[in-house]
Amino acid sequence: MRILVATDAWHPQICGVVRTLESLATAVRALGSTIDFLTPDGFASVPLPTYPGLRCALPTPGEIARRIELARPDALHIATEGPIGYFVRRHCRKRSLPFTTSFTTRFPEYIAARVPLPVDWGYAVLRKFHAAAVATMVSTPSLASELTQRGFERLKMWSRGVDNELFHPDRAIDLRLPRPIFLSVGRIAPEKNLEAFLSLPLPGTKVVIGEGPQEAELRARFPEARFLGSMVGERLAAHIAAADVFVFPSRTDTFGIVQLEALSCGVPVAAYPVGGPLDVIGESSAGVLDEDLEQACRRALSVPRASCRPQALKFSWEASAAQFLSHLSPIAANVFQPAPPAPEAWQQGALGSLNEGVR
Repeated sequence: MRILVATDAWHPQICGVVRTLESLATAVRALGSTIDFLTPDGFASVPLPTYPGLRCALPTPGEIARRIELARPDALHIATEGPIGYFVRRHCRKRSLPFTTSFTTRFPEYIAARVPLPVDWGYAVLRKFHAAAVATMVSTPSLASELTQRGFERLKMWSRGVDNELFHPDRAIDLRLPRPIFLSVGRIAPEKNLEAFLSLPLPGTKVVIGEGPQEAELRARFPEARFLGSMVGERLAAHIAAADVFVFPSRTDTFGIVQLEALSCGVPVAAYPVGGPLDVIGESSAGVLDEDLEQACRRALSVPRASCRPQALKFSWEASAAQFLSHLSPIAANVFQPAPPAPEAWQQGALGSLNEGVR
């Protein structure tokens, strides 16, 4: 199966959506399928309000249509609800093409953290967006339950995975910092709730890996914390494995792959008992969930590191890819049907124009 995935989130962003899509593309190849991406690359863009480090693509309907026609996929999936996703959805609706979507980000809460708009308004917009899809994929049972209560329909499970070879306890390095080391990884932005972590009276050292619009403010307010910037790959894995506790203060993430990466490194997780942590940690002994985040952090110090990695091993990108493909199979090969015969003169003219466009 050849799949075209439309996404507004792409390089140079470092975020859960981009990392998920890249890992998915690798995993589906092992299952005999391929993924092409329709991304912001090649489109004009503008800085995202309140987040100048991110840019918002300005696609055109004509170029979106051209890219889809050139890709000629067996199935279409819309990963984000931004301008790219909107125009791909518009194209599919106009041509009666089936497609699937995924709900990966709580944009209503993210917007509400910056602008005083009711969260329900945002969910009404997203509900309408996803209602046109054959299926909307969600990462956890708790998210599916919440969205069902908000009126979303045709929800399908699509879990996440972790690279258990990259994220391994043996990669730990000596950070030469006072212990215990409490580490958090992610975008430094209001919706990630890092202030809740950094304000805790914890022993040892608080470390933050990532970047974002709130970084300067938090650096100034919490000078004792160590901000190490963005990291990927082996360097990220080595720093995570070096921590004593991984702190996940977000209340809005739909999953939180970084939790799995920490567990895979043998590092216990401290988090709030909300969607994401509840689905990743649950009733396991791999972390501590508590509305008192300080107590969660302190209790996590007593969690045996050996109990963490087995929880991460329950998740794999292979299983995630198989789930994803199973939701696309019903619409595969229905995206592009043979066009009806056209008058010879018209057909020759159309083919000539198309060939010129391709060249």
